[in-house]
Amino acid sequence: MKEFIIKENEAGQRFDKYLAKLLREAPKSFFYKMLRKKNITLNGKKATGNEKLNPGDQVKLFLSDETFQKFSKETKAPRAVCDLDVIYEDPDILLVNKPAGMLSQPDESGQPSLVEYITGYLLERGTLTENDLATFRPSVCNRLDRNTSGIVAAGKSLAGLQALSELFRGRTLHKDYLALAKGVIKNEEHIRGYLHKDQKYNKVTVYREKKDGALPIETVYTPLGDNGAVTLLKIRLVTGRPHQIRAHLASEGHPLMGDYKYGGERYNRICRERYGLKHQLLHAYRLEFPRSQEVPDHLSGKIFFAEPPELFCHILKEEQLEESYYENLEYNMGLCKNDHHCGSGGPDRK
Repeated sequence: MKEFIIKENEAGQRFDKYLAKLLREAPKSFFYKMLRKKNITLNGKKATGNEKLNPGDQVKLFLSDETFQKFSKETKAPRAVCDLDVIYEDPDILLVNKPAGMLSQPDESGQPSLVEYITGYLLERGTLTENDLATFRPSVCNRLDRNTSGIVAAGKSLAGLQALSELFRGRTLHKDYLALAKGVIKNEEHIRGYLHKDQKYNKVTVYREKKDGALPIETVYTPLGDNGAVTLLKIRLVTGRPHQIRAHLASEGHPLMGDYKYGGERYNRICRERYGLKHQLLHAYRLEFPRSQEVPDHLSGKIFFAEPPELFCHILKEEQLEESYYENLEYNMGLCKNDHHCGSGGPDRK
């Protein structure tokens, strides 16, 4: 017989979801059968699996050691170590300024992603233990393209994951980006369309009219200044689809600087030769929590900022768009307050 006491990090989920993590190798039919036979009990009573777990709940598994070992075969959670740029942290959530070039989540390449780095960070700090990882693993709640930098929100606890996921799903968290786009844009635009993703080539197509298999998208962009050839944009995602900003702006004739997938080869080759730019210049700089009873008091209405990367600041200077950046963003971003040099003086990020 095995006995487990539900911890804070395991509470709030359905009993069958917990069992699926505890008995990772077991088919669902197995533990539903064990529930019916009372070989798995909750607080000493027969359970159906749809009960919501609370801290301190007692789970008993009347299984042989061989059966338990067979179905709970330990799969070590991947982890990696690097210096994370942590913007904000509390017991439940973590906001990280992801650098360009880092995956948000694991993919088939096997390269470390932000999820592995967060796991390593939490293990190193003692926030999580190896035993905790058997039934809970931290994860990110919003994804950025590999070569897009900026704020990523992650759940350190089950409660944090659930709360963040609900906010993102309800579109009540405002996500703003900075980008340099080809061409001159003078007016704010709220553009709509339909996006279809080609899974094989990991590329999307944007249509103005509804198409089979295409999902609706909305993007709002505001010009902050231009130099006659390039425009600095503030972009707000209304919907959050793969490659939405990149493809939607390109469909309007304004591909992002450095975006080889959706922009022109000749233009981007010039950007690469001039600045060493190998990826789209897109940075998720701002995350705003709604004022709501659904949000913890310490986060309600709070705004968080992520400093643009050094290369972004360098290109702004070379393209003579520094003043546009300062004039429009200095006060509401809380960045570069002490002097007009990106990165100096340290950001006021909360």
